[in-house]
Amino acid sequence: MTGVDSVYPFGLAPAPGRQRRIAVIAGDGIGPEVVAQALRVVEPLGVPLDIEHFPWSAEHYLKTKETLPTGALVRLRDEFDAIFFGALGDPRVPDGVVARDVLLGLRFGLDLYINLRPVQLLDERLCPVKGKTRRDVNFWVLRENTEGPYVQMGGSFKRDTPDEVAISEDLNTRRGVERIIRAAYTLAKVPHGSAHPTPRVCMVDKANALPHAHGLWQRTFRVVAAEHREVQSSHLFVDVAAMEFVRTPERFDVVVTSNLFGDILTDLGAAICGGLGVAASGNIHPGRCSLFEPVHGSAPDIAGKGLANPLAAFLTLAMLYDHLGEAHCGDRLRKAVEQVVLAGRVTRDLGGTLSTSECGDAVLAELATATRN
Repeated sequence: MTGVDSVYPFGLAPAPGRQRRIAVIAGDGIGPEVVAQALRVVEPLGVPLDIEHFPWSAEHYLKTKETLPTGALVRLRDEFDAIFFGALGDPRVPDGVVARDVLLGLRFGLDLYINLRPVQLLDERLCPVKGKTRRDVNFWVLRENTEGPYVQMGGSFKRDTPDEVAISEDLNTRRGVERIIRAAYTLAKVPHGSAHPTPRVCMVDKANALPHAHGLWQRTFRVVAAEHREVQSSHLFVDVAAMEFVRTPERFDVVVTSNLFGDILTDLGAAICGGLGVAASGNIHPGRCSLFEPVHGSAPDIAGKGLANPLAAFLTLAMLYDHLGEAHCGDRLRKAVEQVVLAGRVTRDLGGTLSTSECGDAVLAELATATRN
């Protein structure tokens, strides 16, 4: 939705007269740095938010041995409209227990079955693929977010021996597959800046190698596609899709795929847009409290050095505003980020010289300029 006014089909119902409640989990590494920069725009955007910060992080775990406390899921679900998330991951917690319990715990516990990732180029100079324009790189990926190998079904036998056997199950249900595919068609049929006169949905799987798990995806996709004849429906195996993301990104509008393949393809999508420093995402259950996070991770090697790129956090906050029914704020923020990138007022990963806070200053200045004009 970059560069155009957004139409977001998964948001909350209007709540006239009620201030929206936002839970903030800044997390580890560069998470607190980029979250702090993004939250600077809340006041200038002019929509008051009731913000509450939660300490769940590696630091909190090391002090208390607590990850996601009892009752947290119910409270977040019932009392908050959205969650703004920084990043989790700390080398002092090598088994990833905090990220597993908190981030995956929220995704599964709140049933956030849509992972929504924009693949939208802000500046043609950022695209590593020769000759591709902003018009070419402008699509969405919907990743199924609550099934697949991430449910961690499986185990190991004779561990740490030459005869070790390891099994991970790829869980796919008809309900889970159908609802993410239906969400893709919902998104395809609303205006979102697509260059295609006919909306397009491409389903990606690997049914030739996974005939049971992804045979379910293919059969379900055919059923749902038949209900939406006005949408151009297509299918690619994941290896071909990865090639086409790079070779002809302009062919895509909305891509829908499984949890594992979506995880991989969306990082490839970020790469053709300039990297993880501009990659936003939403973990969404339509009409419910949902979680929004930049996807760059905690990057502990650069934490505290002023090197982190905060633009993904700004773009993520824009998606959060869309979810709250305040798309005008999301559009203003996206346009401010776009202008900052086009002007080269960016951090080193994008070829600039600014620090994390200086890049935040640039976004705030652009918002102020747009307001005056």
